[in-house]
Amino acid sequence: MFHGLVLFCLFFSPLIGAETDEIVSAMQGDSFTLRTGFTERQGDHETEWRFGSSRTLLIRIKSGNIITSSDTIFRDRLLLDRQTGDLTITNIKNEHTGVYELSIDLGQTEFQKKFFVTVYAPVPVPVITRYSPQCSSSSSSSSSGFKSVLLCSVVNVSAVTLSWYKGDSLLSSISEADFSIGLSLPLEVEYQDINSYSCVVNNPVSTQITHLDISKLCQTCSGNSGDISVSSQYTLIPQIRGRQPTLFNIKESEVR
Repeated sequence: MFHGLVLFCLFFSPLIGAETDEIVSAMQGDSFTLRTGFTERQGDHETEWRFGSSRTLLIRIKSGNIITSSDTIFRDRLLLDRQTGDLTITNIKNEHTGVYELSIDLGQTEFQKKFFVTVYAPVPVPVITRYSPQCSSSSSSSSSGFKSVLLCSVVNVSAVTLSWYKGDSLLSSISEADFSIGLSLPLEVEYQDINSYSCVVNNPVSTQITHLDISKLCQTCSGNSGDISVSSQYTLIPQIRGRQPTLFNIKESEVR
């Protein structure tokens, strides 16, 4: 009997009074729900939801009464599930990024849970342009062909990754954690290639893709035809931030 009691306590002790952190990512204009983990409210025990370093009260449930926040950034945005205690915040903005705390007074102990919420803006569509002033012939290629440096760019972004893909294979990428007025990733293309290429920008909640059309970007490169195919070799250039880029030659076998 004693051993059975010990096993019972060990099994259930993490469920009551333990603090479990969750990370939540959400997009501006959407809604997110913070879940208590309970299928129904724990009797008439006092329940509180708080926000931020100042622990601003959002909602308190006590003896069946509900007190809601008067904070303007949450006005008309709070939805409470009275059965589970789950909290939904609607029409979210960047200012709703922060730490949300749940506490439930269970009498002899207190159940606590923290949610670290980050609100992201939807990413813009990346734009592909020609960075080099004109298309030039490739002296290193054994076959006649042309090359041009293409630049994939996004503006006014934060917490994004910008990438070049050949089909489903990643060629290069750069990331920016802080706000940036402009983020660019170049790719030099040359010779003829029938592969598909695309530039992808993404953050934890959204993705945008622009597919590369060489014929529109460098129609004057070919002497007999307006269509130019992508090179079978690549010169990848690091992120450009207001200065001339340095070229790094990477063979095709190294990026497959």
